[in-house]
Amino acid sequence: MKVQFTETVLRDANQSLIATRLPFSDFEGILETMDKAGYYSLECWGGATFDSCLRYLDEDPWERLRKIKAKCPNTKLQMLLRGQNILGYKHYPDDVVRMFIRKSVENGIDIIRIFDALNDVRNIEVAVDETIKCGAIASGAISYTKSPIHNLESYVELAKKMEAMGCQSICIKDMAGIMGPQEAYDTVKALKENVKVPIILHTHSTTGLGLLTLQKAVEAGVDVIDTAISAFSGGTAQPPTETLVYALKQQGYDIDLDEKVLKEINDYFKPIRAKFLESGQLNPLVLATDTDALTYQIPGGMLSNLVAQLTAQKKLDKLPEVLAETPRVREDLGYPPLVTPMSQMVGVQATANVLAGERYKNISKEVKAYIRGEYGRAPGELNADLQKKVLGDEKPLTCRFADTLEPGFEKAKAEIGDLAKSDEDVLSYIAFPTQAEAFFKKREERKKNTFTYSIKRVD
Repeated sequence: MKVQFTETVLRDANQSLIATRLPFSDFEGILETMDKAGYYSLECWGGATFDSCLRYLDEDPWERLRKIKAKCPNTKLQMLLRGQNILGYKHYPDDVVRMFIRKSVENGIDIIRIFDALNDVRNIEVAVDETIKCGAIASGAISYTKSPIHNLESYVELAKKMEAMGCQSICIKDMAGIMGPQEAYDTVKALKENVKVPIILHTHSTTGLGLLTLQKAVEAGVDVIDTAISAFSGGTAQPPTETLVYALKQQGYDIDLDEKVLKEINDYFKPIRAKFLESGQLNPLVLATDTDALTYQIPGGMLSNLVAQLTAQKKLDKLPEVLAETPRVREDLGYPPLVTPMSQMVGVQATANVLAGERYKNISKEVKAYIRGEYGRAPGELNADLQKKVLGDEKPLTCRFADTLEPGFEKAKAEIGDLAKSDEDVLSYIAFPTQAEAFFKKREERKKNTFTYSIKRVD
């Protein structure tokens, strides 16, 4: 049996460990080697990379994608898309979703892994449809979680709906590393028996279960597993690529990856890891095994950001209280899976509850929007008192929220004006207006300075 690998170091692994602070210049030199390794795909875009490029790295995310594509022409490039949220934290009109997907494919993306934080399939329909129309692979992702209302039967039904919608593969997205080996075996086996498309498993090492979970998923017939090159593996990131390759080859599985090339890749990333450890951007806390995550279910990227935020406020000592409050907030909100943007919303609300010393003294605008139904259908019942506090006598939405939105692309294009030099720029502005506008202004300033310098040199 053949098992294929998606390498996550360029996206989720560094997002989980160093809050997506890996600049293109750090990994540019190894891309051509990565293209020779034999990966099924390189997950390199989407998720928080887009925001981080504009906000922290002073990079154009579209240019970053084009550069990766130029150096990796033989390996499929993969991105993570939050359905109707695209890469932001709210729902966008359908015309914006379609344009974003079209430009993502034009700029180099081959596979789009599409999920909805609430597993509300209404919120991925447009993205799946446009991905297929653009000739890319639409991979539907199930946001895996545990709660009184989530079970194997519900995941099978979700996978069937995704396949019927046109998804060409189904990914079980275990963003918090809480799926145990037996659960992985049972879930993969059930999906293989009920849908015809390939099955992928994505997990994290947060709880220490990752390696066991992927091993049992392979035994159940999973087609692709997500792993990270070992220098950026473990902790809140994915299990190590080389370890799984070594173990699975011993067991007789057909693996295409070249172990010599993997060693070269890992040797390249070791000093990069050392640099981030020395600077403090890689906190050893996120490299440790944390079995408490089996309770609070916070995904790797959120945990590293939560640590960073509390550290910045000099409140890191409050982390245990925040982690204890998180499942209580989640229950109040109807047990949403803790994946972006729900993980941030629940985590921020739990933090606010702890720091204020009073539950729901301050309710974030995102949580209010969620309670109004603007993110989709809540998986379970909302806390009645909380709902009343936010809505009063108002009724929550029952339709798909995007159906209430006016087309947004042309309006945003007129708004940003000449600062945007392309449709891609307009999309950046739509997703992150403040960060994109600041980036465009800096870009203009750099051009002016470069021109002035060249004139002076000629003189």
